[in-house]
Amino acid sequence: MRRISKENYYLDIAESVLKRATCLRRLYGAIIVKNDEIIATGYNGAPRGRKNCVDLGYCTREQLRVPRGERYELCRSVHAEANAIISAARRDTVGGTIYLAGRDARTGELLQDATSCAMCRRMIINAGLEQVVIRRTADTFEVIPVQRWIDEDDSLNSPTGAQDCGCGCGR
Repeated sequence: MRRISKENYYLDIAESVLKRATCLRRLYGAIIVKNDEIIATGYNGAPRGRKNCVDLGYCTREQLRVPRGERYELCRSVHAEANAIISAARRDTVGGTIYLAGRDARTGELLQDATSCAMCRRMIINAGLEQVVIRRTADTFEVIPVQRWIDEDDSLNSPTGAQDCGCGCGR
């Protein structure tokens, strides 16, 4: 048996976490790791105590035909990255890595275009995370240095700062 890479090990765990997600469009799982220790996990879903889209049986953004990348405030979900960051102390996230995996809620197919939205990128930057590892296929991934997001500053490219995260939820 061939031993999997450390990145794929953590991405596999992020995929297990996404099985708790409650979005009708896209399922995301995130884990924060520092010094080979899992610090926190997160998946996308409504805030604690509120009904999830899967419970309601509909997505408000889909009903209103809101294009991807617009009107974040209409989405019921807190993103996986945000939930992981909320669950961790900043002293534990500084210098760490966040691993992100996504699947289509309808088909179960792996999202090869998963990435963090502009809002989550800002949280990742402020949490002091050093890199983001995103699953692209069952065994391939992309490592993104957070410094790149700081240097590129996507909020300067658009008058609204809007950016499509590729997940279908309008990130």
